Amino acid sequence: MLNSLWIAKTGMEAMQTRLDVISNNLANASTNGYKQAHAVFEDLMYQNLRQVGANNTETSQLPTGLQVGLGVRTIATSRSFSQGSLQQSSNTLDVAIQGNGFFQVTMPDGTLGYTRDGSFQVDSQGRLVTATGLPVAAGVTIPVTAQSVTISSQGAVTATVAGSSTPAQLGTITLANFINPAGLSPAGGNLYQESASSGQPTVGNPGANGMGSLMQGFTESSNVNVVQELVDMIQTQRSYEMNSKAVQTTDQMLQKLGQM
Repeated sequence: MLNSLWIAKTGMEAMQTRLDVISNNLANASTNGYKQAHAVFEDLMYQNLRQVGANNTETSQLPTGLQVGLGVRTIATSRSFSQGSLQQSSNTLDVAIQGNGFFQVTMPDGTLGYTRDGSFQVDSQGRLVTATGLPVAAGVTIPVTAQSVTISSQGAVTATVAGSSTPAQLGTITLANFINPAGLSPAGGNLYQESASSGQPTVGNPGANGMGSLMQGFTESSNVNVVQELVDMIQTQRSYEMNSKAVQTTDQMLQKLGQM
């Protein structure tokens, strides 16, 4: 009977983890480029009280066994990299990816980070940077004399400079893609980092070799479905309540047993 206490405990812990993931999704429902996550569970080992196919008599076998599960545990948080909706903005440096791929940014330690958040700005040196000041890995620098900046769907960055009628080439924004994007390690700040599970990045120009194209003046919204998250939250609450009820019921049965 004590097994039921442990089993219900694992169920309550699993639902608490699921609620944590749901809460994080809802908190980031308005975060540019955020990708929805969900908790993944698996059942624990079983007590094999009667082996499947064991001999019942000399001439017959048992068609089923007798196994009692020992609960559940959280094994992963899987992330959905489906396309978020594109929202038009008033910032000409905002860029959204339509399709696959990630922007590459240079981290403070010199390594590369990857993001779907293309709400870029210009720092004091004229470099194209993220909202947190991390420079785009392509090293695009916009001169002070630039009057207008154009970012093509293939990533080419040009600007009209004062005193010249010919647009100046400032660089190219390249994208990176992974064979398993779900294996990327989230680093916070709308950034992901390469991991052994994600595989090494494939770098290329937007619109080529399976990479998505760029859209200037747009940002990619979070792909969180708020209505579905609220439904999942209610299901999580009900499951947590049922597991806590199992604890109460087991306790009551133990009390009855102690009174015998």
